[in-house]
Amino acid sequence: MAQLWGGRFTKETDQLVYNFNASITFDQKFYREDMEGSMAHVKMLAAVGILTEKERDAILAGIEGILADVERGALVITSEYEDIHSFVEATLIDRIGDAGKKLHTGRSRNDQVALDMRLYTRKEIENLKGLVKDLLSVLHRLMKEHTDTYMPGFTHLQKAQPITLAHHFGAYMEMFKRDYDRLCDIYERMNYCPLGSGALAGTTYPLDRNMTAELLGFNGPTLNSMDSVSDRDYVIELLSAMSTIMMHLSRFSEEIIIWNSNEYRFVELDDAYSTGSSIMPQKKNPDIAELVRGKTGRVYGALMQILTTMKGIPLAYNKDMQEDKEFTFDAIDTVKGCLALFTGMIDTMTVNKDVMESSAKNGFTNATDAADYLVNRGVPFRDAHGIVGQLVLYCIDKNISLDDMSLEEYKTISPVFEADIYDAISLKTCVEKRETIGAPSKAAMEQVIAINEEYMKRIGE
Repeated sequence: MAQLWGGRFTKETDQLVYNFNASITFDQKFYREDMEGSMAHVKMLAAVGILTEKERDAILAGIEGILADVERGALVITSEYEDIHSFVEATLIDRIGDAGKKLHTGRSRNDQVALDMRLYTRKEIENLKGLVKDLLSVLHRLMKEHTDTYMPGFTHLQKAQPITLAHHFGAYMEMFKRDYDRLCDIYERMNYCPLGSGALAGTTYPLDRNMTAELLGFNGPTLNSMDSVSDRDYVIELLSAMSTIMMHLSRFSEEIIIWNSNEYRFVELDDAYSTGSSIMPQKKNPDIAELVRGKTGRVYGALMQILTTMKGIPLAYNKDMQEDKEFTFDAIDTVKGCLALFTGMIDTMTVNKDVMESSAKNGFTNATDAADYLVNRGVPFRDAHGIVGQLVLYCIDKNISLDDMSLEEYKTISPVFEADIYDAISLKTCVEKRETIGAPSKAAMEQVIAINEEYMKRIGE
């Protein structure tokens, strides 16, 4: 068993204890980050005179060789080693001899793993930002294409008022813009280097922590060595942000599932993002949307796990904190997969514009506008509300829409109605007269689309 701490002990660790304690099965995921951190550390050690240039060059060449061999499959990371740090250091010593034993000068596994996790998380935030940006790009395109696609807006899953598909997509555009901005915020807040904090109280070696931070692309070093090794706020923040992303994806998936149903037929999913039934040949199932909805709970679980783990940990490092990795790695992979597949699904789906418009007409989404019509002609709103309620009951009984009623039928219920009622309750009128910023009219939507255009330029579409 390859360990970094054997000197204090007089007998081997029990194999079950060793296995329980080991993290190599999952922390090998950041082997690259571990070696990048080690190379920056070695460069700094040489710069402050702790290592000679010859030792520095030998160690750097050794680590670069290990990295190259791992990435081309010539060297396998095995459970012979307790963790990724043990693997790198032991392999380095085997390859270059005594110079490799100086690699760990001035650091602890506590600040080393804190660095590795930050480097890995930082990289994955960039990957997540790229995937959210791809989704925003598709939504932005769909908004521009559907400013004239009328559909019912819903409250309580009941048809409420007419909107456009651009307006509906725009709601999700706002959600995912916030998600993107949250990822940027987390990146900035976490981008400080813990290396050099030691186990918890720093080190007596004259380390240049600013140099190490700069070499690794951080804004600077962390400012408290105890917090540096025991902080996992950035993991919690990322899991919280990813949970919010999944919540948004799940809400959107729920709507896609409903819209794709035989009863709605608002959209049809591309064959590449659907599956069939093993027994029912007519089925075309929205499996991707359903899986995204289902996997949301998996990401929530990771957030609850790390919150529960961290809630009772006194300063500074405790072994409990090893539990920050597996669930986080899984959650990151899950969210990345969901974002990529969901984006492809909505990018390729077919929108049935006529069905959407017909649904808006037949759902009495223009009833509020009929009431406003009466109010504008002097009828008190409460009376107008009652009159339009009678109109709706009449239409339900006749199985027609408000647009289908004759003027005579309108006048039977209220003599205030005139021929201009048809223009007043047309879907186009209902939508287009709502012109305030954030409303669904084409004029309002074009303002929002222009704002989004600038946003996409700023984030580098």
